[in-house]
Amino acid sequence: MESILLMVLVFVGYIIMYQLYGKYIGKKIFKLNNNNSVPAVEFEDGVDFVPTKKEVIFGHHFASIAGTGPIVGPAIAVIWGWLPALIWVFVGSIVMGATHDFGTLIISMRNQGKSISEFTGKYINPRTKYFFFFIVFMELWILVAIFGLVIAILFKMFPQAVIPVWLQIPIAIYLGYLVYKKGANLTLWSIIAVLFMYLTIVLGSYLPLNMPAAFGLSPVAIWSVLLLTYAFFASVLPVTTLLQPRDYINSHQLVVALALLVLGVIFAGLGGHLQVVAPAIRPHPAATPPLWPFLFITIACGAISGFHALVSSGTSSKQIRKESDSLFVGYGSMLMEGALATLVIIATTAGIGMGYLDKSGHLLTGFAAWTQHYSSWSAAGGLSSKVGAFVEGAANMIETIGIPKTIAMTIMGVFVASFAGTTMDTATRVQRYLITETFPKTFSNKFVSTGFVILAALFLMFSSGADGKGALSLWPLFGAVNQTLAALALIVITIYLKKRSRWGWLISALPALFMLTVSLWAVIDNQTIFGQKHNILLQVLNAIIFISMVWISIEGGIKLIKTSYSPHKNKEEKEPIFKK
Repeated sequence: MESILLMVLVFVGYIIMYQLYGKYIGKKIFKLNNNNSVPAVEFEDGVDFVPTKKEVIFGHHFASIAGTGPIVGPAIAVIWGWLPALIWVFVGSIVMGATHDFGTLIISMRNQGKSISEFTGKYINPRTKYFFFFIVFMELWILVAIFGLVIAILFKMFPQAVIPVWLQIPIAIYLGYLVYKKGANLTLWSIIAVLFMYLTIVLGSYLPLNMPAAFGLSPVAIWSVLLLTYAFFASVLPVTTLLQPRDYINSHQLVVALALLVLGVIFAGLGGHLQVVAPAIRPHPAATPPLWPFLFITIACGAISGFHALVSSGTSSKQIRKESDSLFVGYGSMLMEGALATLVIIATTAGIGMGYLDKSGHLLTGFAAWTQHYSSWSAAGGLSSKVGAFVEGAANMIETIGIPKTIAMTIMGVFVASFAGTTMDTATRVQRYLITETFPKTFSNKFVSTGFVILAALFLMFSSGADGKGALSLWPLFGAVNQTLAALALIVITIYLKKRSRWGWLISALPALFMLTVSLWAVIDNQTIFGQKHNILLQVLNAIIFISMVWISIEGGIKLIKTSYSPHKNKEEKEPIFKK
């Protein structure tokens, strides 16, 4: 029953805070106005700028920001206990993450859909644009490469997910053709598309596909190459061809997956099978970094993540058809991600206790199952361990509603892999926008710019050899870089709001100060760790990140002090800010 109570309290809390806090900052602080022009309408081109129904763009936005983030972060952070993880997810997503996502979305919409690094140069000064570009480029470079690897590893872990994930592509393309070319009913045909997808899940459950090694490459390396090849085409195609219809399918898939998880919590809880077996607080697990500040770095998606600012200002701002839709998309999807992270916490602290096979094949239950998996940082830290804990715990819960565990595991495996794929090709598209905006003369052609993004990711992947795991060499930087980006984005939002609201800028200033503190702390700790390991590459890159972070923070602080509230509408909002 305690699991049901936790779930209900969090979900009700999200609904209340969306209605009270979310709508308040939308109406009173950001002053949403449907009479303002939006990039999707102003620059409509049928490729990147496409006015879209809020339900569809919600699906795209959520699928892009989620990926494996709200799964892997909470799945490892519960090593410090379920209570710190749950509090950070709930409070962080409401007052920090949702404000951050919504703020960058609406600022981008009011700046012709430009990326955050571009309008940072406007709101602080042009120098900061290039420091910001470095941080954003590093994040996306690592992200594109690592997510190609992540999905490849997921295919190895769950070969039954391979057929459903790849068949989703032709299903989505045909859905897009019916809706955008033939005028078919979106709701009806998307439901039919989802039904077909779940038929492929049943098919995949009985026809797992294992990739063999070939050409001197491991199966993971081959999958990585194929996935990045797919990302190239997905990122240059018009959004109506693949991105939007696929993400609309994913939004339905999300609803189904969340419904199954919620029903699993209720049925297992009422049946007395679902007890939280993890300790509430466990401050000093074996060989684990300190809870402060690493809890706030480990759980990014689900609470606050800098990558979300790139999605908000990269793709979503170019597709929202009116300003009022931005609250549902930007603020609402972050709370939905928090809800997913909450279910992950329940699955990994209660569901795993219903049954867990250790490496020797013994079935463990209760506290013994949880402690076996979370015995140390290294035991819980690998991708297979993180995702495995969630999928195992979720499948245990879903099995109580009558779905065979094999199919339940396939459903969750496809769910994770599908959303990871969306994040990968969205990151590829955003990286293309970024380098095109920063170096327009060199990368004006979308095929050239996208090709550069993919080749850079492949170079990073194979920098370690034929195993394709080179991106792991830079992965230790990602958490701190990601949260640094979130802190810096909040600084930009604060500067934007201070001129437009007497006290409203505090809604982002206080979160910015908190995130700046924990991110700076993590970057300094990382420098010590990298030094102890004599890793010169990570030391150099981490030092550049530190300098960029401090530089932008100082420049932003100076700009904030100089900025004063002006109750009149600013001239810059009446005229185009960037050349069309």
